[in-house]
Order: sequence, then C-alpha cells, then structure tokens
Amino acid sequence: MKLDAVYGIHAVTTLLQRSADQVVEIWVQKGRHDARMQRLLEMAEEQGLSVMEVDKGLLNQKVEGNHQGIVAWRKPAQGRSEKHLPELLDAIDGPAFILVLDGVTDPHNLGACLRTADAAGVHLVIAPKDKSAPLNATASKVACGAAEALPYIQVTNLARTLKELQERGIWIGGTAGEAENSIYQQSLTGPLALVMGAEGSGMRRLTREHCDFLVNIPMAGEVSSLNVSVATGVCLFEAVRQRNTV
Repeated sequence: MKLDAVYGIHAVTTLLQRSADQVVEIWVQKGRHDARMQRLLEMAEEQGLSVMEVDKGLLNQKVEGNHQGIVAWRKPAQGRSEKHLPELLDAIDGPAFILVLDGVTDPHNLGACLRTADAAGVHLVIAPKDKSAPLNATASKVACGAAEALPYIQVTNLARTLKELQERGIWIGGTAGEAENSIYQQSLTGPLALVMGAEGSGMRRLTREHCDFLVNIPMAGEVSSLNVSVATGVCLFEAVRQRNTV
C-alpha cells in the first residue's frame, strides 16, 4: 500500500489530533529536540505511534518543500470520495457554506484555498476530478492542517453536482470578471456554494451556466485579476461578514 506523506509541524499536529488512526509511522529529523517538536512527539507517544529518527537528507529526498524536520506517513485519505458527499451535506448544521474550485490545478493554490476556507468556516470544498490539483503532500503542507480538517471532494461531473446542490436549496454563486454585480453588492447569506474559477480562463462554460448569480471583485489598479487563493479569501470573508451580521 502506497502511503501519503504529511509534513510540517502544523499539518502533522492537526493530523494527529483528527486522524491519528490513519498514521502508520512518523519520521523525525535527528537532533531536532526543540519545544515544538517535543510537544508533537509527546502527542505521537500518547497515541502509541511509531517514531523513527532519520537524517535530514532522507527527509529532503522524500518530500518537496520545508518539512520542518517531521514527516508523518499515513494511509491514503478515506471519506473524500464522491459517494460520501450526500452524508457530508446531510451533516451540515445550519446554512451550508461550500467552496467550489473549478480548474485550480496548482497544489500550492489548492492548499492556500483550503487553509482560507477552513478559517472562514466553510463546511467542505468540491472540485472536479479532471483538471484539478490533487490533495498531495505539497497541498497539505501549504494548507497548514486544513487538509486534514476540511473535506475535499473531487466529483466526476461538476455540473451535475451543482444541480444536486441546487435541489437541496443551496444557491450557486460564481465569480467572473465581467459580472455586473460586485461581491459587495450581492447577498451571500443563506445556503451558499461559491465557485472560484481557474486563473486566466475562469470557470468553464457548463459550470457558469449552472450558477444562480455571478459576481466580480472590483479592481482599482492596473492588474486585471488576483491569484485564485487571494480571490478566494476576499470572497469567502465577505460572505462571512454578511453572514455574521444577519
């Protein structure tokens, strides 16, 4: 069985807090004995997990990016397949707040979007299986623990999924530069799925056709668009502002 790597202090800590039963082994850099690492290792010991000290060079070979001296090897993530979507929706308490990523292919952007979505109180993130970033070690590291806390569901047919959300009374809002209304003019309260398109091309045509409304982010400078993770933060937290003042 191929194991997934989760690395970095925040990501591994969240993994141990939420899904320790999925962890097979933890590798820690030899000589790393600072307070943050010791707290994490104590947590691993309490969970009865195997911890192995390895050279920094081996960690560098196994993962890309700043591992901070810690890598957890976990079983492939479960509960993120399309068939789990109905039960995840049924479990939402209060108005649904969903993020849809249509065509985000960079794992760094995916991780940043997951981190922002978790901070904003989003219930789950949905993306199509094709032309979407995988939830790999890079995305998990950038997400700083959000990848372990927030369900990321990849679906076969995004348009069909959006229709199913609408049948549940969830409004679909898409972001597009040419939209007439800005994110600040549109009501974002109530059950909502906010769709963010890929940089450059934006949402796909079929996705756009399934949106109940479109909004833009007003741009005052020479730059015509924002990085998708930044745009996601702007839109989600405007929704949070509105939902908290109702």
